[in-house]
Amino acid sequence: MHYPFTALVGQDSLKQALLLCAVNPGLGGVLLRGDKGTAKTTAVRGLAELLPPMLATPGCPFNCEPGHPADLCPACHQSAAEAQELPAPFVNLPLGATEDRVLGSLDLEGLLADRQKRLQPGLLAAAHRGVLYIDEVNLLPDHLVDVLLDAAATGVATVQREGLAVTHPARFTLIGTMNPEEGSLRPQFLDRFGLMVEIAAPRDVAERTEVVRRRVAFERDPAAFRAQWQPAQAALQRQVSTARQLLPAVQMPDGLLTLISQLCTELGVSSLRADIAVYKTALTLAALAGRPAATAADVRRAAELALAHRRRAQPFDSPGLPSEALDELMKQAPDASPAAPKPEPEAAAPPLNSTPQHSEEVTQQAENERDEPLESAPQTSSNEAAAPEQVFGAGPTPAGRPIQVEAVPLAAFARAGGRRGAATQGARGHTVRAVPDLSPSVLAIEATVRQAVLRDPMVAQITRDDLHQQVRSSKTGTFLLLVVDASGSMSASRRMEAVKGAVLSLLTEAYQQRDTVAVITFRGVEARLLLPPTRSVAIAEEALRTLPTGGRTPLPHALQLAAQLLARADYPAGLQPLLVLLSDGKANVPLAGGGDASAQTQQLATQLRTQQIPTLVLDTDNSYLRLGKAAALAAALGAEYLPLDELSAASLTNAILTVSTRPG
Repeated sequence: MHYPFTALVGQDSLKQALLLCAVNPGLGGVLLRGDKGTAKTTAVRGLAELLPPMLATPGCPFNCEPGHPADLCPACHQSAAEAQELPAPFVNLPLGATEDRVLGSLDLEGLLADRQKRLQPGLLAAAHRGVLYIDEVNLLPDHLVDVLLDAAATGVATVQREGLAVTHPARFTLIGTMNPEEGSLRPQFLDRFGLMVEIAAPRDVAERTEVVRRRVAFERDPAAFRAQWQPAQAALQRQVSTARQLLPAVQMPDGLLTLISQLCTELGVSSLRADIAVYKTALTLAALAGRPAATAADVRRAAELALAHRRRAQPFDSPGLPSEALDELMKQAPDASPAAPKPEPEAAAPPLNSTPQHSEEVTQQAENERDEPLESAPQTSSNEAAAPEQVFGAGPTPAGRPIQVEAVPLAAFARAGGRRGAATQGARGHTVRAVPDLSPSVLAIEATVRQAVLRDPMVAQITRDDLHQQVRSSKTGTFLLLVVDASGSMSASRRMEAVKGAVLSLLTEAYQQRDTVAVITFRGVEARLLLPPTRSVAIAEEALRTLPTGGRTPLPHALQLAAQLLARADYPAGLQPLLVLLSDGKANVPLAGGGDASAQTQQLATQLRTQQIPTLVLDTDNSYLRLGKAAALAAALGAEYLPLDELSAASLTNAILTVSTRPG
């Protein structure tokens, strides 16, 4: 028994977007993006009761439209029953679903009983003409994302396996929820969602109190609570049904169509699907309000819902649409009247996603390096310790030579389940084929039964000789641990700008490969875990962008913290760890209890080497006379070494790919 949709407190954008999808399934669905515990799932499940019923033949496994049955539908071709009003499908796609469950598989019962190959329809067939709901859609395995992309693009599902070649309609409204802390969506998949809503927990005390009050009342007596809200539910159902009937007749003036194209162009949205989404959403908003024509206000609201997730030009651009910028563009837009003259073009506005530049000039601090205290005397005062904190932006990655990284063998870390490095015989992933195997670890049921039937159609008795093994294609992912020196020496010659530029390149690669990232920084008297393991590299970028620089260099503590994090495997299973250290190798703060910081650094590096973690050391020392401390540290770690000034974006990409995909 689901919580009533009309009983939700606040969250007006969330409810409006879901109602728009109920009125117009052609919008492409909606992505609900927000923190945990913000009623995303509750709202989606409550929407199921508001969906208007559909006409279909009872028992039809493909939800065929009357008069247009699927070619292989037994119910529509063989049953004499007439179409009836049935509840619209609402299908939940679990994250652990197999590709066979989603697309469909061979009907074993039909194969054994009738000796005929028939399709057992999957979740896409069940969701046809309804809603396909995916909770935590950003965690969906890549092979299922590929299946959904194909179905969303073509409106059909194609099954090619076990001798079957079947195609059937699969048009559905895709609704997904996600927590951005768990990572982001692939750009192609993100663009398939017609709308997106950012959701946050209410900050008003009275609103939060009412949420708790209603939830407690529902859990105490669900039936009585639902009865209390039934009149509001019925009224909203009638509004949705009326809007569906009105939608085909809603008009849009040509001037508003021009406005839509201008908004998409000015906001830097490249996908033409965005223009269509805004157009359809504006019409649906008018229909939901009971109006015969769309207005400029409808276009503005549609732009907020349909363009926010399509404006991201870079991996770390935050999704969203500044209301002030949208208001300004609406003022500059041509009049909605078809005959209205076009205004003179105005000066181009600065890009909406540009980041403010630091206006103050930062003084060169080369003396910090000259006066840096000796490692053996950490108690000596220094300009580094007294230097004020500074926050540097990310500079461009310097052009340099491509590199080939020789890595530690990764046999100990070849755990399947990630995205990099295709592998076979993985425990997870999609099935690519079945091979005969007298002792299969994962039985390929369909291939085994098919072999038994083909061998003896009259008996169809399975023997050991018929057994087949599933061969799966899986990919290994990377856990990228960045250890970044943020001490005062990094302020000299603005080295921190180059460091942040290098880290940005690393994070861009991690974003493209869907890797998990963690960040350790060290400055002052200790190192700290700036960012626990996460798939949201946008959060990592934000943490690095605002990281201050200043203080002394507790390099031993940074290595100790990195070793502890890697040893306890505090990151998702199935990932290969990769350690990237950005430092000049100088240390002047020992561990708690005192001692020689330099000796402790070498000792901890040697201990870390025994963990056989693939490691890359990026030397941030750009002084004229280098002391070679980072190179010595790399040797102690058994790591690859590269000066930062010889680095390029291609170098980093080659480094990460070579280190993380080299077989054991």
